[in-house]
Amino acid sequence: MTGVDTVAAEPTPRPRRRRRLPWFFEVLVVLVAVALVQAFVAKPFGVPSQSMEDTLHIGDRILVNRLDEHVDRGDVVVFGHGATWQERRLPASGNPFVRAARAVGDVVGIGPSNTAYTVKRVIGLPGERVACCSVDGRVTVDDQPLSEPYVVEDLPFTAGSLDCSSSPRSTRCFPEITVPKENLLVLGDHRSQSADSVLGCRGSTEGGGECARFVPMDRVVGPVVLRFWPPGDVGGIRH
Repeated sequence: MTGVDTVAAEPTPRPRRRRRLPWFFEVLVVLVAVALVQAFVAKPFGVPSQSMEDTLHIGDRILVNRLDEHVDRGDVVVFGHGATWQERRLPASGNPFVRAARAVGDVVGIGPSNTAYTVKRVIGLPGERVACCSVDGRVTVDDQPLSEPYVVEDLPFTAGSLDCSSSPRSTRCFPEITVPKENLLVLGDHRSQSADSVLGCRGSTEGGGECARFVPMDRVVGPVVLRFWPPGDVGGIRH
């Protein structure tokens, strides 16, 4: 015996394993996070028609900035509506599974919902007077012709033979329309294939706004800021 006390080494404690949350709770957290991002920051959409060619094509995936509440002429925007632009929501479905899917889509922003969405370009702001056409066939705002390099396949117009004074009248023409307060007048870039604000006014000599349909500003989701699909066309949207 040496007289030296010995002490047994304490065993090294094992690291405590983190308890994982149930898988369904983790999925719920992800869905809530996605819903919050789409509701307040940015929301993706698919382009369903050719009305915005060549700026946007069928099948393109676009991103809308929900943080930007400012809308200016030339912006490409997405807005919500029902079966018609005048209605806020789509008609209720008689199928309970469709109703359930829409209810989930309204919350998480994924899949079907009770709202339809359309993408167009802003041409007329509240209080502005929009008409067509100038002597060279351009849309005017407050009597000033617009420069619209993004327009493709416009409706036929030939000064002196098929214009707004000829008979028959060019279908490109529509009477002066004053945009109501808190509303927007929107057109498609593919003018001859666009069901837009002035669809019911084209070729008419009278209207004063009764023939037009407008987009309430509170139904605008936001401006389109990015195309992220297909990969070869990723980039910003031409103003």
